[in-house]
Amino acid sequence: MTESVLKSIDVGTGSAARRIAVRIRDGATPGPFWLGGFKSDMRGTKADALDRWAGENGRSCIRFDYSGHGESGGDFADGTIGRWLEDSVAVFESFASGPQVLVGSSMGGWLALLLVRALRPRKTEGSVAGLVLIAPAVDFTEELMWKNFSPEVKRQIETDGSWQRPSQYSEAPYPITRKLIEEGRKHLLLGGLIETGCPVRILQGVQDPDVPWQHAVELSSRLARDDVVLTLVKDGDHRLSRPEDIERLTAAVAEF
Repeated sequence: MTESVLKSIDVGTGSAARRIAVRIRDGATPGPFWLGGFKSDMRGTKADALDRWAGENGRSCIRFDYSGHGESGGDFADGTIGRWLEDSVAVFESFASGPQVLVGSSMGGWLALLLVRALRPRKTEGSVAGLVLIAPAVDFTEELMWKNFSPEVKRQIETDGSWQRPSQYSEAPYPITRKLIEEGRKHLLLGGLIETGCPVRILQGVQDPDVPWQHAVELSSRLARDDVVLTLVKDGDHRLSRPEDIERLTAAVAEF
């Protein structure tokens, strides 16, 4: 079994320049192309499990950290959906060869859909064979954050430029910036049909406190293709990282 190799790529110019860390495992395609969640990294449980699965099955695997995340450079507070999409496009264009299965977790589900759209007019060595979305937080900056924030929180973001949001996944709060909210509005998808050009598999926990299962149902109704399967895990949480959840994830990837 081959080992994954740590590489890097420089993205952006001037004050926006940052170095993106990428872990590559050589193998047959299609293999998983991992897009992580908000404030998560490529060494998490699901990403590591996918890499192990790829190694055991002779498949390629590409995973990376967005700017301001994990092993990549940049400040998290400077991050926006557009910036992290730019990171994703750069990694795909630089390292993907042959068909890939985009595996997007939470925010990564939104970015996977945006990446498919961004790649459409580009000529790349890689292509998208399918999407596997885990608790996809599509349009989360608007639908799951801004619309649910209290008037006091909205006022603080608008006047101070950011708000420190407590998180059950970290001892330190997450900065939610006005730039993140406002720039996110340029990338909203749920207002119309979403054309992926490939099959989509969605895994969603019914007990998810961050992305309600109804959000995944709404997304499913917006996907234009017929080959869309939504799996609701009755006792599943947001992370879906238990052994039985990992089995569902690898089985979904293995379909492609």
